[in-house]
Order: sequence, then C-alpha cells, then structure tokens
Amino acid sequence: MEIWPAIDLLGGNCVRLQQGDYQRDTIFSNHPAEIADRWFSQGAGLLHCVDLDGAKTGSIVNEQAIRDIIRVASGRVVQLGGGVRTEATIGRLLDLGLSRLVIGTAALKDPAWFAKMCQRFPGHLVLGLDALEGMVATEGWLETSKTAASDLVLRVAEHTDACVAVVYTDIAKDGMMAGPNFKSLAEIQKASPFPVICSGGVTTLDDVKQLIASNTAGAIIGRSLYEGQMDLVEVLRLAKA
Repeated sequence: MEIWPAIDLLGGNCVRLQQGDYQRDTIFSNHPAEIADRWFSQGAGLLHCVDLDGAKTGSIVNEQAIRDIIRVASGRVVQLGGGVRTEATIGRLLDLGLSRLVIGTAALKDPAWFAKMCQRFPGHLVLGLDALEGMVATEGWLETSKTAASDLVLRVAEHTDACVAVVYTDIAKDGMMAGPNFKSLAEIQKASPFPVICSGGVTTLDDVKQLIASNTAGAIIGRSLYEGQMDLVEVLRLAKA
C-alpha cells in the first residue's frame, strides 16, 4: 500500500486543519520544504500536498513553497491538490515538476471536462473526493453539494478510464486523530473502478493494517506523523511488508 505523508500549505506555512476548518489550524513549520525533506529522508517516495489557500480562491497561491518542495523532492513523486481548476493551471503545474494533480471542485462541476483532462494528461490526474456525510464538498470544503461521492466517481468513469486514482477524504474525520471512516471508504472502493487512496483520520498502525487488509491503494497521513502518534519509518515498513 502506498503511504503519502501530507503537507498542507496555508499562508506559506505547513499546517494541519481540523475537519477542514480554516479557523482551527495548527502551524507545524514556517518552512514546508524542510518538512518535505524530513519525510523523504525517512524513506518516503511519495508526498501529498494541498494548497489550502488555492482551494478557497480557485487558483494556486503557495507557488513558491510548492517550488521549494519540488526542488527538495529531487524527482520523487509529489502530488498536489487545491486550486487546480483549469487546463492552463494543469499544464503549468506539471511543467513545474509535479507528478500528479488532485482535482475536486472542477471535477464536480463538470465531470466530462475532468475526464477530457485525464485523457489529455494521462497518468497525472487524480479525482479528489472530499465528502461530508457522503456528499461532495467543494471550494476548500466551504460548500457542500447535493452530489453523493459515489455518484461522482461513476460519472467520471462513464467518460474515462484514465483517472489515475481517487483520493477520498471524510471531512468529519480529517485531523481528528480518531481513525478513518471505514464504512464510507468501503462504499467508495466498491463504486470506484480507480484505485482509492484514503485521507482523513489515519492515526494508528492498526488503522494502517485495516486499510491494507481492505486492499486500499494508499493512505495519506498527516497530523499523526506531526504529533508523533506514528513513526513514518515504521509505517513504511508495515506497508511494504
């Protein structure tokens, strides 16, 4: 199973939110690239980043921090979400050296457009499914749609098989250190023809073991690493074994 340490960017800093609430942020570092280097030095080959400012505004805000992270990555896989909503932005970010881009709001508004982008940029685009009580949330989690997360996966699948993966985040679990929503995750895995990466609430090695047992493609891990609840080296060893 893939392990993706997470770096969330807000105002140029590395932060973690609780349940997607921008008023409940904890700053862990003023130098995100140093955090990226820490995770890579501990054996990570993958990194998941989110431009939280971009998720709200609809355009990339933390570009300098992103550039610094890409430099530190030295060719390792860096995945970015937040504010990726146009073809021009996709092209520019991939040209910077990002490996994969997570698209949520724009995919919900126009699944056919997202599918078209998946065909145009094969191997690079991921569907971002951020859900609150099963419904897709958008605009940096500030708005909740009337579309069920599983329905959006099926709509995308009707148009393309070139979506690399689905990042599924249960907002109620995000940053709460209380474990993932395994029931909702299972429903998404059943509906999705694409590999599903779990995000939100992955807190203990038992959580990781349960994700492995359920054949989840990957896990994005944030606060539990920052607060020392889990050791990345141990997590990577478990996932590899």
